[in-house]
Amino acid sequence: MESARRFLDGLHRVECLVAVAAFSFIALILLADTLGRELFSQGVFGAQRYAVFALVIGAYMGLGIATATGSHLRPRFADSWLPAAWGPAVDRVADLVTGLFLTGVAAAAAMFVLQSIEVEERTMVLDWLVWPFQLAIPLGFLSAAIRYFFFAAYPVLRPKPAEGQE
Repeated sequence: MESARRFLDGLHRVECLVAVAAFSFIALILLADTLGRELFSQGVFGAQRYAVFALVIGAYMGLGIATATGSHLRPRFADSWLPAAWGPAVDRVADLVTGLFLTGVAAAAAMFVLQSIEVEERTMVLDWLVWPFQLAIPLGFLSAAIRYFFFAAYPVLRPKPAEGQE
């Protein structure tokens, strides 16, 4: 179990680093674009496109981050439908089902990326291949799925829900 914890902690650090880099890049490129437009009447070419690509990467890293910290939104209206004593077993089954669902979504997203590779889809304006940026989509879902599988196997690794979250 300790190796599982270290793996998940390492994965979380990498996702946080990538997300912070992506959102920092967005702030910097849009600031540079705005300052360039205001001060020199010339913005940064393609700044908004760069920002959108960084947003895709940062957002999908956020799936794993939210799962790791227990800060994702979860409806709680049905929590009292089953006896409280069943809670740990229900949580494990829910983690397993969620992991399977997210694996399916990751597979569908991977097919989407493979299709982009096959047709060599490119961006407007910059003429870049889009698949390297789209790759964040299946990776984000797969990261969250892996976490749920670990939570099902080792319930102690499951994060406590954030206080006041509804």
